[in-house]
Amino acid sequence: MLNVGLTGGIGSGKTIASKIFEVLGIPVYQADVAAKRLMETNPVLKNQLIEQFGNDAFVDGKLNRSYIAEIIFNDKEKLQLINSLVHPYTIQDGIEWMKKQTTPYAIKEAALIFESGSQSNFDYIIGISSPQTLRLNRTLKRDNINRELVLERMENQLDEETKMKLCDFVLLNDERTLLTTQVLAVHEKLIALSKEQQPHD
Repeated sequence: MLNVGLTGGIGSGKTIASKIFEVLGIPVYQADVAAKRLMETNPVLKNQLIEQFGNDAFVDGKLNRSYIAEIIFNDKEKLQLINSLVHPYTIQDGIEWMKKQTTPYAIKEAALIFESGSQSNFDYIIGISSPQTLRLNRTLKRDNINRELVLERMENQLDEETKMKLCDFVLLNDERTLLTTQVLAVHEKLIALSKEQQPHD
């Protein structure tokens, strides 16, 4: 089975692309969702977060997301710190999840594949590209946060052009080009690549 990464900047449309792959029967591991789950359920990680961010990091056992977000997006060192704590657990959790899949390929969707240095865990990486204005507007609508905060988040990610050059496949999500058609084409290529890698009698 092929291990495939799916990445892109904030607001690029990773979730939409993931849903299309899931409709095609391909399982998708969402790193963001997993990270939030692990922060609340892994006792070692939870203690590390309380140690670094104080008791207010959790309310009734649940991650205090607005409190954490306010800290990390105003302090690059704190952002790097939380990433350094959470990424190893999420990467390991993703590897274990991948081992359990039985489809020709499975996808791990993560914004920071290259930034976290986990690209070597994948056979292929799909990038989803979208114009910055669209990405900004989508994120503003989705997260209901101010423009400056979104721009700060964008600055903390690898720039779009560099990221796409590092990917094996690129999907364009500009609201003019049909995304489903592009996903289908990549799906067919990955199925073919998976067959090529199967041992022959």
